[in-house]
Amino acid sequence: MAKQAKLTTADGAEVAGYLKAAEESTSRGAVILIHEFWGLTDQVRGMADRLAREGFTVFAQDLYGGKVTKDPAEATRLMNALDMKRAAQEISHAAEALRHRAPGTKVAVLGFCMGGALTLAAAATDGQLAAAIPFYGIPPESVADVKKIRCPVQGHFANHDDWCSPDRVNALEKTLKGAGIPAELHRYDASHAFCNEQRPEVYSPKNAELAWKRSVEFLRAHLG
Repeated sequence: MAKQAKLTTADGAEVAGYLKAAEESTSRGAVILIHEFWGLTDQVRGMADRLAREGFTVFAQDLYGGKVTKDPAEATRLMNALDMKRAAQEISHAAEALRHRAPGTKVAVLGFCMGGALTLAAAATDGQLAAAIPFYGIPPESVADVKKIRCPVQGHFANHDDWCSPDRVNALEKTLKGAGIPAELHRYDASHAFCNEQRPEVYSPKNAELAWKRSVEFLRAHLG
């Protein structure tokens, strides 16, 4: 796997994360991958590698400045200390840096849990994103007005989730469609974080594979 990298925007600002080039001669565009509240773990880097094998250039952004934890209490503290509005802007800066790195590149954002919420927040912040794929995450209204999203959205949510509950998912779907935003929200008979193979207590291989297949097809449709 590639080493920690820094992207540079047109005005010289640096964005930290993990960069993995597409493993095909012709890239299908770029994806910003946003981590869960654990930080930029090896599991997230592994997902970046997997997306690169599908033909996308991937930047797994580090929003914690290198901090990673396996302790839920510490992860909660790190997440609560994060300025979500600023993080959404930082994701937008990463998208700008990817477009600066390869002019004409279409950029999508895909994230999990906290990263899923930030995926929607970034899409509401950056009107140039080509697609947004949130996994079991919805930003509070104080962080982002999802009605401002201008790109297609494909969401993946668990039916057994106290944090990103089915009622919240239904409300999100109603808001997006009411604003005329192209959105397809998928529900799975699974628990929160069902795509994380490092958490056997919630990992659902069948549902994770279906969500992955849908995500890749969605990215190909909107990134080319």
